[in-house]
Amino acid sequence: MISWIRRMTSIALLSLLAACGGGATDSDADIATLAQRAPELTTLAEAVEAAGLGPTLAGPGPYTVLAPTNAAFDALLTELGIDKAALLADRALLQAVLRYHVLPGRVARADIPAGRAIEPLDGGFFKIDVSDNDLVVTDGRNRTARLQATDIAAANGLVHVTDRVLLPADRPLTQVVQAESRLARLAAALEATGLAATLSGAGPFTLLAPTDAAFDALAAQLALTPTQLLADVPLLTRVLAYHVVDARVLRAEVPLGVPVTTRLGRNFTVGSGADGKLQVTDECGCTATIVRTDLLGANGVIHVIDKVLQPAP
Repeated sequence: MISWIRRMTSIALLSLLAACGGGATDSDADIATLAQRAPELTTLAEAVEAAGLGPTLAGPGPYTVLAPTNAAFDALLTELGIDKAALLADRALLQAVLRYHVLPGRVARADIPAGRAIEPLDGGFFKIDVSDNDLVVTDGRNRTARLQATDIAAANGLVHVTDRVLLPADRPLTQVVQAESRLARLAAALEATGLAATLSGAGPFTLLAPTDAAFDALAAQLALTPTQLLADVPLLTRVLAYHVVDARVLRAEVPLGVPVTTRLGRNFTVGSGADGKLQVTDECGCTATIVRTDLLGANGVIHVIDKVLQPAP
């Protein structure tokens, strides 16, 4: 029933925008004008004007814009605890947020690189996954949105309508780890080894993040208490460097069966288990399961694993 309602909503939005000049491939309306004409995009049109982005979105492009509805902006105001006037008055915030919705070139629905990093006009990234025939966007703060209508043509590009305002990442990987309750031991280990500073840098990085239970299992294997393990800085430094890849690799981009070189200079491999989950095999022949993928940060991505990987001696 929910999917049917979404499909009907998409049809209604497409019909509405087509009536406003944005649904035909020969439309003479640019993206900025299309937003002004569409009743469901009036807040977006106001925000574009307030941010001074009108000339950009009326320019030659081509661009692809993820266009939040009025309801999406209303939800953002509640989320931020501000009113519309305050949002429209914050030009810097508006520019950062709106430009995060603009892609260079025409990216039609059929051309969306599902699960892979998509880079907006001014940098940063988000991803779009296919879920039950829906297109789900994960933004830089790991919030999700759905595309309600796609491939709405304008003279200078395409518009996809989204039900949530996307926000660019505001935290490096170190802070993303700190915000995850089951990664408390990893957060402490990163601080103890100095790798927290590294993972706060420009990157990009991919971090395989062992859970607290994974660290406790390693401590037991080494006949140490968790506190004693945390105090062994040389061991932790070597082990944690084996969990960092100096590149951004989302789940859909993981090279299966190919050695992956880590910051330590040693390799692991990734394969797909019988249940479809990705499994990482370290140099000691032990296997860890990736229990959560694509936790995004400003400088890379985190995949949570259920065991601590160990390089060969």
